[in-house]
Amino acid sequence: MDREAALNLLKENLHNENLINHSLAVEAIMRGLAQHMNHDVETFGLAGLLHDIDYDQTGDDPHRHSLVAAQMLEEKGLPKEIIYAVKVHNEIHGLERISVLDKTLYAADPVSGFITAAALVRPDKKLAEVQMKSLRKRFKETAFARGASREQMDTCSELGLARDEFLYIALDSMKKIADQIGL
Repeated sequence: MDREAALNLLKENLHNENLINHSLAVEAIMRGLAQHMNHDVETFGLAGLLHDIDYDQTGDDPHRHSLVAAQMLEEKGLPKEIIYAVKVHNEIHGLERISVLDKTLYAADPVSGFITAAALVRPDKKLAEVQMKSLRKRFKETAFARGASREQMDTCSELGLARDEFLYIALDSMKKIADQIGL
């Protein structure tokens, strides 16, 4: 499946603009990380774009979230590596994250929300002026972007990335698509 078909599939299944923007942000982060780590940018991008495709159906039932998505993606013939990464990004299932793709998606998911929150507290509500200094400070503030698990983001170390390097790549990746996600 190419990116255009994946985006159409996402929009057929997700109707909340914020969730679509989150998916686009995770896609951008995944692409940036894949490029940095010399992995397949398209595969990583598709996993990021489609990881929450079932959220309209499963948002109220975390025990079904990502399992329904994996089934949907399997029916569409996506590669097994993408299907598994989508399935294991939801830690509630207790499945092992094995591949670099699995681990990258797991770390990238919350960082998009964390960076979005950093932009939204700015007077202009734009990513352009968000700086690493601010992200470092906000990372230590447990009340800030409470839903963005610091422990989950810190699993970037399993990819051989320091937190600052991970945050920088994520921020830079999101800045490149800021106009697409309204930031």
